[in-house]
Amino acid sequence: MRQVGAFEAKSKLGQLLDWVEAGEEVIITRRGKVVAKLVPPRSGGADEEQIRAAVMRIRQMRRGVTLGDMRIKDLIAEGRL
Repeated sequence: MRQVGAFEAKSKLGQLLDWVEAGEEVIITRRGKVVAKLVPPRSGGADEEQIRAAVMRIRQMRRGVTLGDMRIKDLIAEGRL
């Protein structure tokens, strides 16, 4: 894993992307503190099973949640959404 400062990362972004494309991870620091981590994308994208599980969790969380006597149109008109 490589580590570079923010200034160097700014001036050598192309090289950093080449390293990440080759499978390396790059840590970017500012004043000695880690502020970012460049990593290659996971192959194949998101796992279909993980997506389905996340959707189910969201659906379970929203069960029983209502706006009471408010309507979405009213909230939008008030600038709350």
